[in-house]
Amino acid sequence: MSNFLARFAPVITAASEGEIREDPTLSGRLVLGSAGDLTISYAPFEHVVPTARIVIVGITPGAEQARNALLEVRRAIVAGASHSDALARAKVFASFSGPMRNALVAMLDHVGVHRGLGIAGAGSLWTTHAHLVHFTSALRFPVFRAGENYRGNPSLLRTPLLRAQLDEGLAEEARILPHAIWVPCGPKAAEAVNEMVRRRHLSAGQVLDGMPHPSGANAERIAYFLGRSSREGLSVKTDPVRIDAAREAMLVKLARFGEMAAGATA
Repeated sequence: MSNFLARFAPVITAASEGEIREDPTLSGRLVLGSAGDLTISYAPFEHVVPTARIVIVGITPGAEQARNALLEVRRAIVAGASHSDALARAKVFASFSGPMRNALVAMLDHVGVHRGLGIAGAGSLWTTHAHLVHFTSALRFPVFRAGENYRGNPSLLRTPLLRAQLDEGLAEEARILPHAIWVPCGPKAAEAVNEMVRRRHLSAGQVLDGMPHPSGANAERIAYFLGRSSREGLSVKTDPVRIDAAREAMLVKLARFGEMAAGATA
């Protein structure tokens, strides 16, 4: 059972859904730590799927994901679910929720992740094939900077408060899932996952980095990654050479992963 959920369940269930929607830190009652203008707040994202064959990594849950996870874990506990079941439900329900999910599914399908996993489409990773995926973040619990979602500055590797969370969360998950495909979404998540490679928890061949983060701010990069826009129409903020190279590298690694999986079952 999660020590964090055991600690915070009374606070979460005592709050109304309206209070959670208004402030996912519940007026600071869920805060785990702070330094300067950085704050780490609890939300139920600690569940790990031990059967996962793919790990999808964001930078940190944002306020929207925190609200969704808190609301779902509250509903589950109030309905009588065990803490472990409530955590599993909250994790799948809230991970990459909102418009980000559609963009992420489209990119995963575009490079053929679903074929490597033997499923019809990546969308089922949130439903019938949830046992194949572990959703996580470089920073497991929501981080806010001056009350706004943390977006990678200051560096998560050079900031003690953030590096401690990386060491306690992502490093543990890398040890639990050392043979899965790891897909970091965006450069900051990739920085964290590649730190796990540097520590030899993972190998470079299993990391599919270079995918744009599936947020609305990256709409142009996502459209180009998916082949929905041409180079000629891109703004200067989008580097087509880098995106093309990343996409091709992902395809090569997925092909190797598929060959290894086929050999293991032959």
